[in-house]
Amino acid sequence: MRDSFNEINITPLTDIFLVLLIIMMVIAPMLDQQGLNLAVPEIVNQEDIVKDSKIMNFVVTNDNRYIFNDTEIAATDLEKTVADSVKDYPDGLLIQVDDEAEHGAVVKLMDSARNVGVTSISLSR
Repeated sequence: MRDSFNEINITPLTDIFLVLLIIMMVIAPMLDQQGLNLAVPEIVNQEDIVKDSKIMNFVVTNDNRYIFNDTEIAATDLEKTVADSVKDYPDGLLIQVDDEAEHGAVVKLMDSARNVGVTSISLSR
């Protein structure tokens, strides 16, 4: 009669785990080096930017009003105002946002600017 085989040979399993461990030890240091390369801008005085370039300057106030050239603009007239002014301000749009302004008000202004072809939009506090 033949003896039955009652034990499992774990040597191949151990070999596979050791190979996987070595692969992970080699790959793990490479994973830490990946990341984004960001160029952090220098701090520039905002008044110098506005004086030297032709940037459309909007202000979104705490109560979600829009101010352009010291004139309050109605939310319904945003796109028309930006479209009329885009020729005079070819360098883009600067939106100064008060701390308590709603996100939706800023997005509405950004959407209006994009709809008329403004591609350079910046935000400031």
